[in-house]
Amino acid sequence: MNPLTESPDHLRHTGHPRKGFFTDTSICIGCKACEVACKEWNRNPTDSDYELLESSYDNTGSLGADTWRHVAFVEQDGEQIDRARESGRALVNLGMPKIGAPGQGNLAGTDTTPPDTPDFRWLMSSDVCKHCTNAGCLDVCPTGALFRTEHGTVVVQEDVCNGCGTCVAGCPFGVIERRQNGTVQPKSDRDFTPGEQAPTHNVGVAQKCTLCYDRIVEDQTPACAQTCPTTSIKYGERDDMVATAKERVAELHAQGMTEARLYGANDSDGVGGTGSVFLLLDEPEVYGLPPDPRVPTADLPRMYKRAGLAAAGMLAAAAAAFLVGDRA
Repeated sequence: MNPLTESPDHLRHTGHPRKGFFTDTSICIGCKACEVACKEWNRNPTDSDYELLESSYDNTGSLGADTWRHVAFVEQDGEQIDRARESGRALVNLGMPKIGAPGQGNLAGTDTTPPDTPDFRWLMSSDVCKHCTNAGCLDVCPTGALFRTEHGTVVVQEDVCNGCGTCVAGCPFGVIERRQNGTVQPKSDRDFTPGEQAPTHNVGVAQKCTLCYDRIVEDQTPACAQTCPTTSIKYGERDDMVATAKERVAELHAQGMTEARLYGANDSDGVGGTGSVFLLLDEPEVYGLPPDPRVPTADLPRMYKRAGLAAAGMLAAAAAAFLVGDRA
């Protein structure tokens, strides 16, 4: 059975529905409250001196071992907005993604006049680990440090990780990273003595979002979702999140915002769908996301099969050569 064609039910957990995020970038205001809440709850060190990057109103830049939620700031002018709308309209006309009941996947008969929009806008998106259905990081981990929880999320066990970094290459999204001790006087660590430098935890160990596993086992909402002031980050059962996301896309399309599209909601993509679903207002590349993510281990079954056939052929040839030589 091909793991990429299985339904999410094949995940190794029972008795608990799969949990996930729905990040609606159309209402993200870029406040970075989610970043702060994530760092505070997980006691992650700072990864900058709070100075803005030269390329954006941002100081963290990307996801990493110290930043498990990252808010991207993307500037767009009127021409880019028009291109985004045309690109989204083409997707809808092709039936991707399908919204609502059959036959409602296009905009025929719908008023697609865009709302009054200035010639400039910010695209803001809070990125996070995708908690893939078929997780490359989990597949390649040699120590079993990464495991699938009963809620369908992927978590690192710090005391089992040997810091080999294999998982870093196994993630098609570039999410997971080994933590280095390169931060001077981290300010967000709660376990410290006033006047002394706070320690940096798990140096050299692979680190990423756990979807606040320690909170959800206590029936609490992940820190980022709980602190989001606009409800841009929603948390719940993954099936409910996908349904909510599709309803939101349909709502935006009806308002003329044809650029709205979903990311991670397709269970037939290269990672079998993700636990973190996003509503985007342009192509995934604009947000730094791969347009067609594919788990690196997807071809392993085929490779093993071909390797086995090749080995069998070599053995047969060797046996035939031996028999011919023996007769001679």
